[in-house]
Amino acid sequence: MRTLEGKIVLITGANGGLGHAVTQAFLDAGAKVGGAAQTILDSEFPSPDFMALSGQISTAEAAVAVVQKVKARWGRVDGLIHLIGGFSGGTRVDETSGETFEQMLAVNLRTAFYFFKAVVPGMREQGSGRIVAIGSRPAVVPTPTLGAYSASKAALVSLVQTVALENKDRGINANVILPGMMDTPANRKAMPNADPTRWVPPSQVAAMLVYLASEAASNINGAVIPILGGDL
Repeated sequence: MRTLEGKIVLITGANGGLGHAVTQAFLDAGAKVGGAAQTILDSEFPSPDFMALSGQISTAEAAVAVVQKVKARWGRVDGLIHLIGGFSGGTRVDETSGETFEQMLAVNLRTAFYFFKAVVPGMREQGSGRIVAIGSRPAVVPTPTLGAYSASKAALVSLVQTVALENKDRGINANVILPGMMDTPANRKAMPNADPTRWVPPSQVAAMLVYLASEAASNINGAVIPILGGDL
């Protein structure tokens, strides 16, 4: 069902373990998709409705440039699906280096802030928009030895909800999904002895993202939505 026919969507982290499933789901739903990643090719998603945006995407200037490229081709941005994130763990807070803490803030919070800042003015001007970010369960359920990661994801949740509150009168919805362990090739490689049947299929996260970007979800705003699989 092409629920996003004619919509213009920017997806960051568009070809990662989750990103590939999400980008394809949005194309299948009828959206025109700008897919941003450090390295990404048009040929990865052979569709006239896909534009690869390859290069630096972690600075404020880069976020503005990416958004401008989408607008130059299609005129506007109706939705931002922010998938960029990183993970580091395994040490107590007092053993965690300042470098690791700053890295988690940079990849899980600052990049989101830059892209939200880049898309919101245009969405406010057009009186509509959808923003969805990927968080993580430790954002709301802190876990030992994941202090820096948990804090960065908790801050992301707060940022998304603040955007929702600040723009609720301008037709802009902002929500965040908290997936459990996802069944990606990278996670299978990292945890060969785990049971992936308990993990969350990327296709289910992608389906939720498509729904939240659609008109059917117009009354869902500021929500924090867990998709936890067998780890409930």
